[in-house]
Amino acid sequence: MGEAAAVGEAVAGEGVVTAEGAGRGVPQGEPVDRLEAHRTELTGYCYRMLGSAFEAEDAVQETMVRAWRSYDRFEGRSSLRSWLYRIATNVCLDLLKGSQRRARPMDLASPSSVDGPITGLPETTWIGPVPDQWVLASAGDPAETAVARESIRLAFISALQRLAPRQRAVLILREVLSWSASEVAELLGSSVASVNSALQRARATLAASGDHAADAAPPPLDDAQEALLRRYVDAFERFDMDALTAVLHEDSTLSMPPYALWLRGRADILKWLRGPGEGCEGSHLVPVRANGRPAFGQYRADGVPWAIQVIETADGRVTALQSFLDTERLFPLFGLPPRYGGPGVSPASAS
Repeated sequence: MGEAAAVGEAVAGEGVVTAEGAGRGVPQGEPVDRLEAHRTELTGYCYRMLGSAFEAEDAVQETMVRAWRSYDRFEGRSSLRSWLYRIATNVCLDLLKGSQRRARPMDLASPSSVDGPITGLPETTWIGPVPDQWVLASAGDPAETAVARESIRLAFISALQRLAPRQRAVLILREVLSWSASEVAELLGSSVASVNSALQRARATLAASGDHAADAAPPPLDDAQEALLRRYVDAFERFDMDALTAVLHEDSTLSMPPYALWLRGRADILKWLRGPGEGCEGSHLVPVRANGRPAFGQYRADGVPWAIQVIETADGRVTALQSFLDTERLFPLFGLPPRYGGPGVSPASAS
């Protein structure tokens, strides 16, 4: 379904029908086009606020419906973009009332034992991955694109969840989207002094967490990193522990939401793969992009989806394997077929 049609369908659910769309309930023309032009950046904003691609999609859809219903009362007192961000912020703040913060497994406990029990927690516990194309503009200033990529890193999204919701909004608007203090104050119905105070508190919290959008610039997608990823794919698909030893950083981590399990250290990761993770043998990896990083759809040897892997690299090694096992929802989200070998599926090593 096209994005404009999606808005139309949502609006139709509100009983709003235009003359052109009579009988179908699909609004047409300039208002929808103008609203839809902001969908990608709004989805990125809501994802940073909420930590879930699915909640972000719902929040943006609600934003579009509210904007459509109020469009005839929008008198241009502010820009359309600012108006939409105000609506989206209110939607996100409403969704965050009373909810627990989302996290990664390493945010909740010390590293697991390879031989320890594996327990699962509800989906609402976890930060989830998001496809790059959902939240990153396809073209733009390279410097702004680099900041945008860093600000959807899973570690940074996790750090954001430590902030109170309004502090979270202030920091994202000020430091990721480069809004002025006066613009943020107007959006939140607050004062510049209050915004500056919230930003200071948010910065202090992030500093204590050890993460910030600008702290860990991603390795460039150059020949060396592409070669590293090819080596990783080859080693993982062949399930060659010696080859994996050569590509994994000594202090690399492995996590697998919805399980609370997470491992630190190459030795423990390889021990786990030889034991509880032996079902990964014979896997096929299909390349995607998630959270500004290389990622793969992992299919088991029998072609059944197993995980979305989001890969972190540094110093010529793989430093994190972040595997998300909610394949029923995540594989359609990333445009991956339900079985390996279906239309459009090819091994990563051939890409």
